Amino acid sequence: TQKASGIRTIDALTHEVKVFSADLVFLNASTLNTNLILLHSQSERFPNGLGNDNGLLGKFIAFHNYRGTLTAQFPGAEDLYHYGRRPTQVMLPNFRNLYQQETDFKRGYMVHFNAHRKRGKAHEGLGVELKEAMSAPGPWAVYMMMQGETLPKETNRVYLHESERDPWGIPQLVTDIAYDENDEKLLQDFFVEGRKMLQAAGCTQIQEHDSGQAPGLDIHEMGGVRMGKDPKTSLLDAHNRLHACQNVFVTDGACMTSTGTQNPSLTFMALTARAADFAAEKWKAQKGL
Repeated sequence: TQKASGIRTIDALTHEVKVFSADLVFLNASTLNTNLILLHSQSERFPNGLGNDNGLLGKFIAFHNYRGTLTAQFPGAEDLYHYGRRPTQVMLPNFRNLYQQETDFKRGYMVHFNAHRKRGKAHEGLGVELKEAMSAPGPWAVYMMMQGETLPKETNRVYLHESERDPWGIPQLVTDIAYDENDEKLLQDFFVEGRKMLQAAGCTQIQEHDSGQAPGLDIHEMGGVRMGKDPKTSLLDAHNRLHACQNVFVTDGACMTSTGTQNPSLTFMALTARAADFAAEKWKAQKGL
């Protein structure tokens, strides 16, 4: 029928396998698990994963780069203190390569800011002396963190391990993802531009830090089941349906073709709402997809 007939589940505690029939399936297990499930959904028709006629399933994984941070002190204003817990923080939208290519790297980054009074953790002493030092607020500290856009590349991919399985018999997902030269240039630009901003604001003791952490240790993984018009270069159509199995929709981060610099969750929600509306209207019109 060229359609999925439902889903098979494994009970996490009892390992009991159940099959649930369905005329329509929305797969939103979060980016990497969505890729895993599709790669593991193999059949005679799809030996390399559901919908994977072009071999691109699990490829073009992208994410946000959070490696770079800047810290500084802001002298003065010691008669002021923050109150309560603010529900938001300052975010500076991307300002690089907006209207034309102006740097030696592609795309850009947004910046997260916060400021707070440091406590006396650097104070020396013991007992009462230390207690009194810790009870007084320290100087104002400023913190900046980059949220950089990484470029989707076919070489950044996930795939099923040939032999290793989890306790439920499902293949482990292997991640083969790395930063590239563009990411390194973007990181250095953040350090340069961020330092300029802090200096202009009168900050002192500015320090740069590159965590060097591996991709995937933060958030916002995207891609692997990318949308597109051409079934030769994408897995999903404009309505988030698998080109080769049109009663299966993917609307989480796996469907994304690029990351942008912004937080993507609202985009995932919007894509899901749009796809659900499309599916409902088509269902009513055709009494089935």
